[in-house]
Amino acid sequence: MTQTLATDAFDAPILTQFEGVADIGNYTPLPAGWVLAIADIVDSTGAIAAGRYKDVNVAGTAVISAILNALDRHDLPFVFGGDGAMVAVPPSATSSATKALAATQRWVGEELGLTMRAAVIPVADIRQAGQDVRVARFQASEYVTYAMFAGGGASWAEARMKEGLFAITPAPAGTRPDLRGLSCRWNPIRSRHGLIVSIITIPGDRDDGPAFRALVTDIIALAAGEEREGHPVPEDGPQIGLSRAGVRSEIKATAPGGMTWKRRLRILAEHLLIVMLYRTGLNLGRFDAARYKRDLADNSDFRKFDDGLKMTIDVDADRLRRITERLETASQAGICRYGLHQQESALMTCLVPTPLQRDHMHFIDGAAGGYAAAASALKRKSQPATALTP
Repeated sequence: MTQTLATDAFDAPILTQFEGVADIGNYTPLPAGWVLAIADIVDSTGAIAAGRYKDVNVAGTAVISAILNALDRHDLPFVFGGDGAMVAVPPSATSSATKALAATQRWVGEELGLTMRAAVIPVADIRQAGQDVRVARFQASEYVTYAMFAGGGASWAEARMKEGLFAITPAPAGTRPDLRGLSCRWNPIRSRHGLIVSIITIPGDRDDGPAFRALVTDIIALAAGEEREGHPVPEDGPQIGLSRAGVRSEIKATAPGGMTWKRRLRILAEHLLIVMLYRTGLNLGRFDAARYKRDLADNSDFRKFDDGLKMTIDVDADRLRRITERLETASQAGICRYGLHQQESALMTCLVPTPLQRDHMHFIDGAAGGYAAAASALKRKSQPATALTP
């Protein structure tokens, strides 16, 4: 097993072609001494069934926002999973990241009314269990890269968290994380081709690495035949709109006690300003509304690799049929386990430290179940499921 020195410094290879995520040779191990800060929502499918999909996504994004803000670092590897998230943290930042995660756990319970489980798991323990955590970065745009994880360690860590191992203690009552930049104002983005499909595909019982890599390559190629490779967000960005549920969640995340009405007015004013600038074609200083929307589309993470392929894509019925047939054939052969979920719209939750910079990040999920529902489908299809139960 590859050994690395304990260090805070880490540079992952950058992939410019998404097909490269299927090749383990494109990844490099996290350094020794690092930890994975990981969390998800208990019974996220139940919350989504109750219409709380926006709150579930906000809770997952809050994990990333809180840790990055607490450490004042936006270069750490992380992955958004719909109803949760994971951030890789160096040794010197473990204590601060744990406090931020504990504060997020408390905030999710008190403000969103959801139960979040959370754990901090040393990479050393993951490797001792025979798994690894390897990272690459996919260049989504000129300004943004997203971390991809391989080696089985992330899935192992998630399974241990769900068993109650490595759990952290929630912060004291009333503790709030720093969620600056967390934004969730956009309305759901309706499919342009017929279906928004969230797909999770993980290795099967056959443990055939080359066959699984070939499957991932084929699914990516099938999706890539659609306009924008299946990207749910149009090239010129989503339609201008303001989500009531999103505004409520953003206010809970970013407004101190007693400041709710002021935050609501500010969000409304900012939205109206963007609408005016976009429709008139005018700029406000360095802010270009049309360019911001295009960057938003380019900077979105509609596909990722997290010990398996995860995609939320916009496709027509025939393309979905071909994808499903390929997945089912591989599943019957023991090459993969998979789950998918169809819906009419996609949902976007954002990290925008400042709209004046072009490195804002946008996380895509299905608007009516998404990855959480796909994970439930995977569990139902292939007991025993390991790391992907909601």
